[in-house]
This record gives sequence, structure tokens and C-alpha cells, in this order.
Amino acid sequence: QVQLVESGGGLVQPGGSLRLSCAVSGITVRRFNVNWYRRRPGKEREWVANIDMTNDGSPDYSESVKGRFTISRDNNKKTVYLQMNNLKSEDTAVYYCHVPLWNALYWGQGTQVTVSS
Repeated sequence: QVQLVESGGGLVQPGGSLRLSCAVSGITVRRFNVNWYRRRPGKEREWVANIDMTNDGSPDYSESVKGRFTISRDNNKKTVYLQMNNLKSEDTAVYYCHVPLWNALYWGQGTQVTVSS
């Protein structure tokens, strides 16, 4: 059974940093991608970043977070991280981990990030 468990959200002041984690379990295929999405208050869910879990994977980012967020992985721990720096109030959202496989789309439960002074 595939499970994605996010953690690391919280309250942070503008300009601050947070690191989110997504622990992945139950996936048996070797090659897959992990995405981070977010849903800001009153808005549709939007894609944030992507990483390929193979060794030659290169990350990709939405324009709104490029240069501030960094996605990385630890294959031994089967965990994907989202390092978020220079956070802005508009980054306030529920952040979700997402894995698309050939037979289903998997989502975590989400973790709340609030950027406020």
C-alpha cells in the first residue's frame, strides 16, 4: 500500500525558512517522480516542484518559487524534502506530496505552512 506522509509545516515569519519532508513507502517500481503541490486559501491546488527519484533526475520548479525553494531526495530513507527559504505571506498554503504512478495518483494528507508576522 502506497503511503505519503508529509511533515515539517508550521508558522514562520516572512523571510524565514522551513523544511518539509515527504516519507514515501509502498512503491515497488524503481523509477518514479515526486511532486510538491500546494493549495493557497481560496485558490486551486498548484504544482510547486518535482524531482525524479532516479539518480539522474533533475528537479523542476514553478516560477513562483524558483530561487527560493529547493527539492531534494534521500533515496536510502525514501524521503523527499522541500527546503523553503525567504518565505512570503503568499506561500501560506497546505502543501501536499504527490506521486503519479501508471495505475493511480497518490497524495499525502498535507501539511500546513503559515507565513505571518
